[in-house]
Amino acid sequence: MNSFPKYDGSIHPDEWINDIKKYYNMWEDNYGGFLHTAKSLINSTIKLPTEINDLEKLRGALKKDISFTVFKASNKRKLQSLNSLNYSGDILKFFTDFRNLCYNSETDDIEEQKEYFYASLNDNRYFLTEFYKRMKNINSMDELIKAFEEIELNIIRQGSIVALKHVATGKYLTSIKDFCYTTGSKKQLVFTGNSKFDPNALWKIRSRSNDEYGYIKTDLRLQHLSSNHYLGIRYRQYQIEIQNQYQNTFQNQSPFQYQYQYRSVANSPIQKQYKNQYEYHKSPSSNHTEVSCGEDDYTWNFKHSNLENYEGYLKPNDIVNLSIKKSFDINGPIQDGQVEFLRNHDVQFTIGNDIFQEVICHNERLGGIDEWCIELIKRA
Repeated sequence: MNSFPKYDGSIHPDEWINDIKKYYNMWEDNYGGFLHTAKSLINSTIKLPTEINDLEKLRGALKKDISFTVFKASNKRKLQSLNSLNYSGDILKFFTDFRNLCYNSETDDIEEQKEYFYASLNDNRYFLTEFYKRMKNINSMDELIKAFEEIELNIIRQGSIVALKHVATGKYLTSIKDFCYTTGSKKQLVFTGNSKFDPNALWKIRSRSNDEYGYIKTDLRLQHLSSNHYLGIRYRQYQIEIQNQYQNTFQNQSPFQYQYQYRSVANSPIQKQYKNQYEYHKSPSSNHTEVSCGEDDYTWNFKHSNLENYEGYLKPNDIVNLSIKKSFDINGPIQDGQVEFLRNHDVQFTIGNDIFQEVICHNERLGGIDEWCIELIKRA
């Protein structure tokens, strides 16, 4: 009998009774009968009335015992503290735990269930907003879970594969593995192509902070699926001569600044001083900032193009402006660099016999040619 399920108050009485029913025929013919055997499996600290003569009375007695009161209260507390953010995207586990906690705490009223479910969404502002819109039309646990699943499936998360369609032209942001510019950075080129089904037009969403979801007005990265390189901009370093005299006027600067910005040529009667300067590579035709898969600066900010104060998660078919902050100016690294926006315009460039539509970054006034539509190709 050691292998039979025992009852000690740590399981719902209904669940335990349903579990032991499968032993009915075995116990009825052995061990002194089914009911006798069932009662013998109950922990001795749980006192049962002597007049119990059927399974329903046994069920009622177990539910009246203080152990069941404690069991329900414990599950109610767990239900109250449930947080969807703790499940790392495992929606099935979240649903299962929520349903089990409602069952174990005997939270059967759908209005109460909706309140606890809403509270479990915590700081997921998009979920809170969308679920609140649907709450009044939810009349069952199944409808509640279905509503959440529909909301969750409509969000672009870390690892989602997307295509970025240029709204004005209908073309897609594209790159080709190991096919590089012949000017500028000479890194993997970026242009707009005709099809989102081209593997070269697919990008994986990567979060800078490893957040599960892509969130409007936060920093994200776009990893080219075919090459694994990130969409970005690159700078170059060059030197200018700043001094022709023996005296080093920069000798009082910190060693870091001096070593970073200057070098000396000592094998000369006249000491020459050089200053490092920086500039971002220019696009092939229009002389804007070149966009490549090159990975100097590659963290992008997504902003909903139609709603300035929109704070929700990225969703399929959102229309956004993509901006990037330059990490260098002419003199070196800076904290608050110039912000430029991703644009596709009608300027073309050629490499060999191939003609490409130029994609650039700029700091000019935003317009329709700066809008990109996020099309979800594969959910993470």
